[in-house]
Amino acid sequence: MFALRTTGVKPEAANPLSSGIHSRGYLPHVKREGARCFITFRLADSLPQAVLLKYQAERAQRLQLLYARKDSAKRPGKETSQTVLLDEIERDYFRKLETFLDKGCGECLLKRPDIAGLVAAAFKFFDGQRYRLDAWVVMPNHAHLVLWPMPNHTLSAIVQSLKRYTAREVNKLLKRTGEAFWQPEAFDHWIRNDEEHTGCCRYVTNNPVKARLCAKVEDWQWSNAWRGARK
Repeated sequence: MFALRTTGVKPEAANPLSSGIHSRGYLPHVKREGARCFITFRLADSLPQAVLLKYQAERAQRLQLLYARKDSAKRPGKETSQTVLLDEIERDYFRKLETFLDKGCGECLLKRPDIAGLVAAAFKFFDGQRYRLDAWVVMPNHAHLVLWPMPNHTLSAIVQSLKRYTAREVNKLLKRTGEAFWQPEAFDHWIRNDEEHTGCCRYVTNNPVKARLCAKVEDWQWSNAWRGARK
């Protein structure tokens, strides 16, 4: 069954949180049940609200124009063209976010070893149970995951569980209540093929080097590439 789901065969009564296009807030999210996923969590103060709204509005406008033309796409090859355009929109949105995030804005609570360690441990805890974790990194103000949900576990449920648990435990460490830890919306992208999967994993492990936090990927402790993880 899991193998069938990864090919894009739609099961009966498919869960809209598992596949298709659904909305979280006013932004559409594309899901493919059983697919590998690239996920970004951002701290609540990592992006000024004005900056985030600007990027989201630009993305939403481009997506609305794309979907408005969808009904007229009846010619062979048109669907493929729209998929390419959707990928381009998602990449542009992500690049803008990442460029800003790598500036290290906000309090950067994930710099604290106790908090980074807590978040990393949570990511790894359900590896092999709820999902297969292929790559992960905890940066000063955001985190990335590349994972493959196991059967009967939706990406939405996995993301919400990770955010809820880590936010609660971090707030205990900080002795605070009622304060947001993560941004309400995580960035997620379903990975279409092995080449894209390899690129996403490479991006995740190389993020600390790109952000000039270390010289080599194996030097960053809060990543699956850390040399200490192999000891």
